[in-house]
Amino acid sequence: MCNSENVNRKILRQIATIILLLPLFVSCNKEEEWVSGLQDIEFSCSELDFDTVFTQCGTTTRQLKLYNRGDDNIRIDQVTLQRGAASCFRVNVDGDTALVARQVEIAAGDSCFIFVQATIDPNSSSAHFLETDTLLLRCGSTQRGLPLRACGRNAVYHLPQHTLQLADGTYPLDNFGNRYEYSVIDCANWRHDLPHVVVGYAVVDANSTLSLTAGDELYFYNDAVLWVYDSATLHVEGSAEQPVRFTSLRHDGWYDLLPGQWGYVWLSSGSHDNVIRHAVIENGTVGILADTNVGGNPTLIADHCEIRNHSMAGLLGQTAYIVASDLLVHNCGTATVALQYGGHYELDHCTLADYWSYSGRNNASVIVNNYFVVGNLAYLYPLPLARFSNSIIYGNRHAGELLLDIDTRVTAVVDIDNTIVRGGDWDVDPCFVNPANGDYRLADGSPATGLGYRFSSATKQGRCLNIPFHNKPLTVAPPKKITLHP
Repeated sequence: MCNSENVNRKILRQIATIILLLPLFVSCNKEEEWVSGLQDIEFSCSELDFDTVFTQCGTTTRQLKLYNRGDDNIRIDQVTLQRGAASCFRVNVDGDTALVARQVEIAAGDSCFIFVQATIDPNSSSAHFLETDTLLLRCGSTQRGLPLRACGRNAVYHLPQHTLQLADGTYPLDNFGNRYEYSVIDCANWRHDLPHVVVGYAVVDANSTLSLTAGDELYFYNDAVLWVYDSATLHVEGSAEQPVRFTSLRHDGWYDLLPGQWGYVWLSSGSHDNVIRHAVIENGTVGILADTNVGGNPTLIADHCEIRNHSMAGLLGQTAYIVASDLLVHNCGTATVALQYGGHYELDHCTLADYWSYSGRNNASVIVNNYFVVGNLAYLYPLPLARFSNSIIYGNRHAGELLLDIDTRVTAVVDIDNTIVRGGDWDVDPCFVNPANGDYRLADGSPATGLGYRFSSATKQGRCLNIPFHNKPLTVAPPKKITLHP
């Protein structure tokens, strides 16, 4: 009897336990409930705009989010584009790249990503044109839309057609570690009504002259270079209202001011009579690289140019002959101006200001050098003249913004006249309006009135500055000298 009662008690306890746990099993196996609707769905933006999109050249990917702000799990029947397959836009909904994403589920309080790209087909327009579409969310007969807009432009493309190969069959590498893949520019038929997109090295061939005029625009892909070859000439004649522009291909968001997106304008050894007037050169590794001068005329005459946002240097001369006036060079990672391996340089009314903020900067804004060391050998180069007159050499480097890295065993003449230099004898704040935002106009009452880049016709009698030579090595070397030929 006792045994029978014990068995019954055990059975009753087991039944009670099953009854207590039953709701849990039911809950675990119950399918989650999803509600079809858009009432609690919110876009992360009111519209999605793309910067200028060159035809045939896709954009970077933009992203937005869909938020479920409600307490119910939402299922969206369709996410698609209003223009369907005819749209220049393409979307990716949480990994789904189909033209129509179906049954998109967003749990309560959760979100999902949508990625959008634009690729615009060429047309006959030489002006900007607008492409639009709408990103649609559909649930039954209800739908909501988000406007998409992209500004399109046709362009002339300079795409590599050759690769530089040496006689021994090897392929030399450039400063970026890439092969010299290049195209040759048809200078006689250069189109001024369209922007030009450069990929690789676009070469101005020997005995040719590339003439750029007011409003011309050159956009450079990653590491791309405009190469003015031996015996070739670059002639840039922009205007104050329409400067010639050398810039990066990407300008969406923070890329608009990002340094290091392309290579440089390379005036190689043997190029001659290069002139750049009224130009903006921005967002590269080096703005202008001017190599060895081989004749009596200047390698480069530069006038009324702004060179900005370069990861290394704005103007780099290597045994070159450069005459420059009214240059504004600013925001460079190594130096605004580096004049190395000797040469002849005359800079007048220039503002060379470095307030680099992307990383630490150990170098002075302006560097002048006349030697090169390989192993135990020092190669010395004459420096007949390096003159800075009526200029401003300034920045945020407390140790000074001018480094004269001079070996006096060869001719070396440095003449600094009527010029403010941070760290020099005449070291006063020039009182720029807002250097953090690239505004280098002089504030009212500035001690530098009449000096530097002439935004106005104001003049001022200044004073002479003498700076002793400092035999200090460069802490960051500029790009190596390049002597390869295609």
